[in-house]
Amino acid sequence: MSGAVNEVLAAIQARLTADAGLSALIGACGMRDRRADRLDLPALVLSAVESRDYSTASEAGLEILLTLEAWSAEGRREVEAIGETVRGLLDDAAPALAGHALVSLRHRRTISRREAKTGFFVAEMVFRAVVE
Repeated sequence: MSGAVNEVLAAIQARLTADAGLSALIGACGMRDRRADRLDLPALVLSAVESRDYSTASEAGLEILLTLEAWSAEGRREVEAIGETVRGLLDDAAPALAGHALVSLRHRRTISRREAKTGFFVAEMVFRAVVE
């Protein structure tokens, strides 16, 4: 199961970067795996990844909680539009994985807020993936 997290992340990134609608919102280079201080906005950033054993008596399994952040200098409307697009692309999606089986990929919650230090707006989207 050690490679399952990276497979899920690669599949998600491939799905998101291939979408013309999302690229129109964040730009061709708008998806990052970290938020740099001088990041061009708007942007979509892979933030936290948490994984835990989700095995049954007969199958090895892994639960993965992924947090994606949409960032904007313009406002909440922009991060909500990015978030809606990302949710549409990922919620209940079934991208193929090379060495594992994706059982489910579901949106769990989105929280949007204004970041006090920067004044930028951010929407945090949490997804839950289950892999066998």
